[in-house]
Amino acid sequence: MTRVKKGVNALKSRKNILRKVKGYRFGRSTKERQANEAIFHAGSYSFAHRRDKKGDFRRLWNVRISSAVKPLGLSYSRFIDMLKKKGVNLDRKILAELAETSPSIFKKVVESVK
Repeated sequence: MTRVKKGVNALKSRKNILRKVKGYRFGRSTKERQANEAIFHAGSYSFAHRRDKKGDFRRLWNVRISSAVKPLGLSYSRFIDMLKKKGVNLDRKILAELAETSPSIFKKVVESVK
């Protein structure tokens, strides 16, 4: 039976692992065992926080809409309620974008809902 040496494969896997942890601090960026653990943790955190990110952005949009609606004499909850009753199908992301970039159009939306 022929002899199988693992040098090429080991170097390839080590190189791929260390490429993923480039920029990490201390031994996590240079030592294979610590790098493997760092990759594992980073993956689990990113999986968990992909869902958190959606809630974070929704909260941000709510704050932006609220601050844009206050000077027009409405509260955030009243505004959203009026939108639903009038059947306006603009989501919070679009409303926040309108409030930030083009306040005149946002004001027209608020006036049409009132």
